[in-house]
Amino acid sequence: MSDPVSRTILLLDIERFSDRDDVEQAYLRRMLYDITDRALQSAGIDETRRLRADRGDSVMELIDANAPVTALLRALLSEVPAQLRAVNRMASRSAQIRLRGVVATGWVAVDERDGWVGSDLNHACRLLDADVLRAALRERADDFALCVSDALYAGVVRHDHPGIPADGFHRVTVPSKNGPLTAWLHGPLPAGAAGTNHGERGEGDAPGGSGDRPAHPGSAPAERNGSRRSAARDLS
Repeated sequence: MSDPVSRTILLLDIERFSDRDDVEQAYLRRMLYDITDRALQSAGIDETRRLRADRGDSVMELIDANAPVTALLRALLSEVPAQLRAVNRMASRSAQIRLRGVVATGWVAVDERDGWVGSDLNHACRLLDADVLRAALRERADDFALCVSDALYAGVVRHDHPGIPADGFHRVTVPSKNGPLTAWLHGPLPAGAAGTNHGERGEGDAPGGSGDRPAHPGSAPAERNGSRRSAARDLS
């Protein structure tokens, strides 16, 4: 197994993917990767600075820690919603694409089977599957809901960089089998989201973990890796 390295983790997942037939799923996958590539390119993050894992209805990107996180967040807050509007405007009802997203930071290693290993990555996967993020997307008109890890909020978002308004993010607590995870949801909190506690950060609160799971550039599809199957369970 490689030594753990610090990465920015990006996860994007298609809502209600399993409800579609094979033709619609193939179309949605093309749109997912096109939107992801465009967003990363607009942030100045080319293919040499990231690793990707294919999860079927979602994508996992492990991004060079030296790539600007602020540029990535701006692209996700502006470019992705704009692309979704353009795609969905011309798509039939069954081909509408809506996305949940998570951005986190953390330490990740690659094992001998090109699988991604790291508790930070596991945490990110659990944020992506959180009830509060799913509920937020159901209530969003712009077809996109984004959550960032507590560590990313503390290190970047709370400093109110241009294009990344700190007051646009709200603290949420996500239950997990390893204990509660603190995260920050962009946009209004959903009404009555099950299994979450909402509130502002207390003065004594410390930043929590994030989540991350890198893919090797030439790695096999996730389904062929035992460790990636473990991540798939977190993302399902």
